[in-house]
Amino acid sequence: MKIDPPPIRSLLFVPANRPDRMQKALESAADGVVFDLESAIPRGAAAEARDCVRQALVAHTPDQSAVFVRVSAVGTADFAPDLEACLHPSLTAVMLPQVVGPEEVTAVDVALEGTEALIMPLVETSSAVRQAYELATASERVAYMGGATGRHGDLGRSVGFQWTPEGTETLYLRQKVLIDVRSAGVPNPLSGLWGTVDDLDGLTRFARQTRQFGYEGMMIIHPTHIPIVNQIFSPTPEEIDGWRGLIAAIEEAEAQGIGAFRHEGRLIDHAHLLTAQQNLARASKLKLV
Repeated sequence: MKIDPPPIRSLLFVPANRPDRMQKALESAADGVVFDLESAIPRGAAAEARDCVRQALVAHTPDQSAVFVRVSAVGTADFAPDLEACLHPSLTAVMLPQVVGPEEVTAVDVALEGTEALIMPLVETSSAVRQAYELATASERVAYMGGATGRHGDLGRSVGFQWTPEGTETLYLRQKVLIDVRSAGVPNPLSGLWGTVDDLDGLTRFARQTRQFGYEGMMIIHPTHIPIVNQIFSPTPEEIDGWRGLIAAIEEAEAQGIGAFRHEGRLIDHAHLLTAQQNLARASKLKLV
């Protein structure tokens, strides 16, 4: 299948048994919303939550946020009913937790046959970090993926690192996974999380670092994080104008038979043209140009 996924800067998690929060999230400025059937609902509430997910998908409209559903881990008793509940044309992607090996991604790909649903494997185990490239290439449906981190979360328990606000203990993990998913051709790498709801300064620093690494967006846990993350992962008007000016200058130079040349104090060549074109294409998908 040909993948042309909607661009996701902010991916907001919502408990799948809370229709009120689910609806508010869909109407927010988040690019994507995750209805969480795996870890955000009380025990014994799975059937009710699946009904909530189904109803939200049926009522979903194109102007609302893209819908992801985090199902239970492959191989658990809840996986099949979770997946069945979310198979609907309004579904953008299935989010897979606790992935250990590429065979799990392949199994989900088979289960999604005949649909246009995409896959986002979560990197929550040391095995997933080690095999990130294999996970990313296990299905053409893998459109979103990246190194994630959270305080006292699954990956921290699996690897054994001690979380710090600076994030130095996960620098390698996030960068290693990013290189793997970029090499695999995953179009929209996503990282995260920033787990302290009220520390917006910390979120800002973490999001900027994540963007500077090369990620396209972040998973987030609270609506107050949406505007900060969207802004950081969006090109500014000045950047867009700069790319347009650069493209015009290179095209003019090439028409005159000039390769490398100076532009606004920088040495410019054809590689810069490709980068500017790629950046403008992303801005266009974000409807910023």
